[in-house]
Amino acid sequence: MNNLWKNIKKLSLFIIAVFIGFFLTTIQPFFKLLKNKKQIILLLVIIATIFVIVYNTLRLMLEIN
Repeated sequence: MNNLWKNIKKLSLFIIAVFIGFFLTTIQPFFKLLKNKKQIILLLVIIATIFVIVYNTLRLMLEIN
């Protein structure tokens, strides 16, 4: 029974490591874009545009005035 709990602990640590690795791999290209001022502005505009689209979509879906 003790071996079971060790395996469960190892599995949970593995899952956490996979999620952290996934997010770091996904976010890493954005840090490369932050080296140039023009690309920083472009990235901020893209993020703001995505935020506005998601906000408006949710507002219309939920019929919030």
